[in-house]
Amino acid sequence: MARHVEIHVPLRPTASGEPHPWIDEIEDFLYGLDEQGVIEVFDDGEEWGGVYIFFIAGAAEGRLLDVAARVAALDGVPAGVFAHVTDDRAADFGMGRRVDLRR
Repeated sequence: MARHVEIHVPLRPTASGEPHPWIDEIEDFLYGLDEQGVIEVFDDGEEWGGVYIFFIAGAAEGRLLDVAARVAALDGVPAGVFAHVTDDRAADFGMGRRVDLRR
């Protein structure tokens, strides 16, 4: 069983007119941490049920949740980001323990 964290970001349009410009910013941030060996990007991000989900693994739960909190605090990321601590046996997205992330 491999533990990972799903980072759920609400899909809300921005004032700039671009619907979700923060997706690329979050991906760049996470892949940068992956290249540094801090975490691993577990899978490609995916739109699901009104949120965009990013998947991270490869570190202790505390570090993964710290990275998720850093994602929530990035400029331009909408409020309401939360995480799910789950594993690779989960039947669907959003399974496991929910962790609210504050900006």
